[in-house]
Amino acid sequence: MILPGATIGVLGGGQLGRMFTLAAMVMGYKVVVLDPDPDSPAGALADIHLKADYRDAVALIRMGGLCQAVTTEFENVPARSLEILALHSLVAPSAAALAVAQDRLEEKTHARDSGCETAPFANIETVIDLAPAWEAIGAPALLKTRRLGYDGKGQVRIDSFADLNAAFLELKEVPCLLEGFLALEREVSVVLARNAQDQIAFFPVAENQHRNGILDISIVPARIPTELAERARDMAAHLARELAYVGVMAVEFFVLKDGRIVFNEMAPRPHNSGHYTLDATVCDQFQQQVRALCGLPLGDARLLSPVVMVNLLGDVWQDRGATPPDWSRLLRHPGVQLHLYGKSQARPGRKMGHYNCLAASAEEALEVAMETRAALGIG
Repeated sequence: MILPGATIGVLGGGQLGRMFTLAAMVMGYKVVVLDPDPDSPAGALADIHLKADYRDAVALIRMGGLCQAVTTEFENVPARSLEILALHSLVAPSAAALAVAQDRLEEKTHARDSGCETAPFANIETVIDLAPAWEAIGAPALLKTRRLGYDGKGQVRIDSFADLNAAFLELKEVPCLLEGFLALEREVSVVLARNAQDQIAFFPVAENQHRNGILDISIVPARIPTELAERARDMAAHLARELAYVGVMAVEFFVLKDGRIVFNEMAPRPHNSGHYTLDATVCDQFQQQVRALCGLPLGDARLLSPVVMVNLLGDVWQDRGATPPDWSRLLRHPGVQLHLYGKSQARPGRKMGHYNCLAASAEEALEVAMETRAALGIG
């Protein structure tokens, strides 16, 4: 076990890295952040901020020498960087586990091979693959880049073969998946932690609603049958074990109108849909990330209160002429907890913060969430 007083590190200095840094410092660890942005939210808090590219071998070797263990805040860290770090420090999750999550084809194939149902998909490497993919999947569908897509980026709706050809050109003819639409009832996510001793802790299943491809709200507990929630947890745990995964991860599922539950994607890190844990569970997802990384027993993930998490995007600032929202409209509610990420510039679609609405029931929490969203001018 790596105990408080030691130095640990995180690759990435955004809001997830910031919340990891805060959790680690509260627990008594020193933190090193590697991020090229001199104004990164996590770097501003860290004991040491290495302002370097994620491929900078000198910076990676220095980080490995400073830290007893290192994790990541996002999945698109180059695998080679993790391999360099692993020569000098404990690294979790592993480069091999991240590699699966970095490529949608690898991810979907791994999920299917692990016993999860997926949406129908076809791989597209070149223009030669377009016709066979169209024949296999048809419309409606989504064309998704295999790598680097998030928050709706790298995705195009497909309703005809002409759409498919145009979209493949729009996406620069990079490797893609054509994925068929499913009749959805709702979307849910399982956030779990697994340590090297194969202890797994599950946070309560969240029900997620998106706007323009970006998470808007998470409702906890999810409004699904207990049996379905248990099935989602079992599938997520099986995926983690098959990857020999160590750390916090999120697995997103589609709940279909016929009652089936279908794998969508996984994130090898703490997740936006787990931000409710900062106020509503005994141990939050970032404390759990520190525990898993350091080989400690995992914390209690029990839900203390029903909760709804609301994302705050830069649009809220932009719609007000770049002035901050009137936070008194939130904070007059005693059950609302505000979390801002320390970002200096608000842009449309940029995650600037979130707030959690705690109440006696999920329905009451949702009422507060909808009322406060409207008060802030969130459409």
